[in-house]
Amino acid sequence: MENKLELLRAQRGWTQQDLADRVDVSRQTIISLENGKYNPSILLAFRLARLFGQTIEDIFIFDEVNDHENQ
Repeated sequence: MENKLELLRAQRGWTQQDLADRVDVSRQTIISLENGKYNPSILLAFRLARLFGQTIEDIFIFDEVNDHENQ
């Protein structure tokens, strides 16, 4: 799943560790999210959305066509 986390984080001048600390996860989790190798739990997705003042759908881009191809 694609997302805008790296862009949103960079716009605020935050490091990956800064973001991780703000949402109470590891830096490795942020790295995996930004690289599209990990899908967040719904709770983490809500925390990120609230932190950035956006909806989950604004941050995480779900492509149903590609999702079906990867199953």
